[in-house]
Amino acid sequence: MLKNVRVAVFVSGGGTNLEALLKAQEAGAIPHGEIVLVCASTPSAYALTRAANHGVPGIAVSRAELTQESFEAALTEQLTAYRVEVIVLAGFLSILSEGFVRRWANRIVNVHPSLIPAFCGKGYYGLRVHEAALQRGVKVTGATVHLVNEIPDGGPILLQRAVEVLPGDTPEVLQRRVMEQAEWVLLPQAVELLCQQISETGGTAP
Repeated sequence: MLKNVRVAVFVSGGGTNLEALLKAQEAGAIPHGEIVLVCASTPSAYALTRAANHGVPGIAVSRAELTQESFEAALTEQLTAYRVEVIVLAGFLSILSEGFVRRWANRIVNVHPSLIPAFCGKGYYGLRVHEAALQRGVKVTGATVHLVNEIPDGGPILLQRAVEVLPGDTPEVLQRRVMEQAEWVLLPQAVELLCQQISETGGTAP
């Protein structure tokens, strides 16, 4: 019998992508995975409330109060306690070190609000991505879900989806459309894809 792969979701803010994942799980769209933990880098993150509303344990590990080493040690302690096998970065704004990423090779999923390689890399996150897309005048943008290598936007692409840029778009309007039409669709699909692969090959936690 195949086991459910244990998933932790890392967040920093409101948790809209987390909400999409939790609803997808409850709808049976992630049959090979189970979200067992939500980790927030800020204690005030509303994502922790979302986790509680869905009955998922949520903890805060405050990046502002810790060194990089202590921050990652605290995260690792929680990941070990909950026997986590896959990490999903869902609006997680704290940088993870190369060493941390290397320990979780091919087990960290990230969503980026553009069609990589466009509008990615240092300084491109959140609303800034959509501002840049509008400034450049592109007609199509979208989202990418990928595995994380040593650099934040580096790693094998799992899924991409294009979204049309419409006349009169503001960064906020475009951001919402990309979330609704791409991020919230792709992220559960990518998590299920990775969890199924791990489950069927008998993979274990790092």
